[in-house]
Amino acid sequence: MSEDTEAGNYFVANYPPFSFWGEKDIPCINSLLNSPTPKDTPLGLYLHIPFCRKRCHFCYFRVYTDKNSSEIRQYLDAAIQELETYAEKPYIQGRKPKFIYFGGGTPSYLSATQLASLTERMQDIIPWDEAEEVTFECEPGTLNENKLRAIRDMGITRLSLGIENFDDHILEINGRAHRTPEILRAYEYARSINFPQINIDLISGMLEETPENWEQCVAKTIELAPDCVTIYQMEIPYNTTIYKRMKKEGKLAAPVADWTTKRAWVDYAFRELEVAGYTITSAYTAVKDPVQTKFVYRDRLWTGADLLSIGVASFGHLGGIHYQNLSHIGQYAEMLEAANLPINRALVTTDEERFLREFILQMKIGHVRPSYFRDKFKVNLSECFVEQLEDLKQSGLISETDDLLTLSRDGLLQIDKLLHAFFLPQHSGVRYT
Repeated sequence: MSEDTEAGNYFVANYPPFSFWGEKDIPCINSLLNSPTPKDTPLGLYLHIPFCRKRCHFCYFRVYTDKNSSEIRQYLDAAIQELETYAEKPYIQGRKPKFIYFGGGTPSYLSATQLASLTERMQDIIPWDEAEEVTFECEPGTLNENKLRAIRDMGITRLSLGIENFDDHILEINGRAHRTPEILRAYEYARSINFPQINIDLISGMLEETPENWEQCVAKTIELAPDCVTIYQMEIPYNTTIYKRMKKEGKLAAPVADWTTKRAWVDYAFRELEVAGYTITSAYTAVKDPVQTKFVYRDRLWTGADLLSIGVASFGHLGGIHYQNLSHIGQYAEMLEAANLPINRALVTTDEERFLREFILQMKIGHVRPSYFRDKFKVNLSECFVEQLEDLKQSGLISETDDLLTLSRDGLLQIDKLLHAFFLPQHSGVRYT
């Protein structure tokens, strides 16, 4: 199997694959929303802010770079209307989120005034007073001291800085809007006003990235000493600028590092971070203090929490039903104006698919407890995955002791590749998105 980076989604974000979601299950969401409130299922809230200063060449999310303040205000009004619609439904009514996530796009693209107004309106609809974590994604170049204070005043507990790289040339060639001076200034501001957690995002294998550059990025990250570091391996989804260029030139391999190289670079970063006192807590994350630094959003979602997802193109999960909103602002707003939920596709999952989803996602942490799946789903992992687990054991990628399956570092670094072995036959070998 080629280790070249080819077009397509490598990162496993959910299960079953998004390509199996469709229109036929959309009515099931409406039926669920009219059912009684679940007693023991935690609720999370996600809001998608689809605005950016510039579109990155590797980005596949729904983002807009050409909206003025009036259009942004209209979008935020529509998102609030969507949240109000959900909050009135029996399934959601009275529930308070345990975690909240502002993603994008670039949430920090909004002004301090817009952010204050938005969050005040949101909390009037669904109070946050029981939230264990409130995460906010930022592009460093959109931040100043005044805006960071406004974000802090929103009750944000985890500030996530999309740095990706510290080299200005690499940032530019990959289409990033910010530059290194903006990174350092934003980080200094954020530290000075005492955010409970600051996360730094890095990407291994970007366009024109070199081993020397990567080592410098890791060293600079350790020097800044964030509370947590998230490292992704560069992938090239189909609707990215890089893919369009590949298609035009008739190339199958993307002009970025191959998977062997990217894994080696992440391994290097993890080893250096461990020397600096960090603990590796998933295939992507290193934390300074695992007792204090939690990923509530991740851990709750991967153990079956509901996610009420608001905004254009956003992904949600309620009562075992996956859904995604319409991906164009105009259509999104029109549906809400017509008093309809702006859902584009959905999927009602089976009990088996729900079990597999949690197992697949929890494997990305680096270990799973068979007893958890036995108690919750009445499934014996060793019987369910005889061949898959044996293959991983023989390859030295996983070990089993007592009530714990543990991935080796090599297994963890290529986990998204390995997970496909656990997909149901009908979900294998198909386009993920």
